[in-house]
Amino acid sequence: MVLKQAAVQVTRWHGSQHPSIANIIQRMKEDGLRPYMWMNMANHRYGIRSHGYDKVLYVIDGTLEIVFPDLNERVVLRAGDRVDIPAGVRHSTIVGKNGAKCAEAALRANARARR
Repeated sequence: MVLKQAAVQVTRWHGSQHPSIANIIQRMKEDGLRPYMWMNMANHRYGIRSHGYDKVLYVIDGTLEIVFPDLNERVVLRAGDRVDIPAGVRHSTIVGKNGAKCAEAALRANARARR
């Protein structure tokens, strides 16, 4: 799934089982990323913001809704799903009703070139 302006890329997990934390971290490291983990309680909301770097986020457990107000789009991510958000793209986040655990990293220039 690619949202308008080819700005944001969502990659859905298609395996029969959700990937493990170790599997996701390994994938991120193979992509040249330095991931860190975070989790949040159900229904937690992050206000609209943007970053000065390209962001890569995997959902490990739970669900996460990401809203892109300038694109008039929203996407719900589930375990194993990945979203790539380019620098400067405004977004907000709503954690699902069962909470969420995620792995996130800034996409460095050398990793971007390999994609």
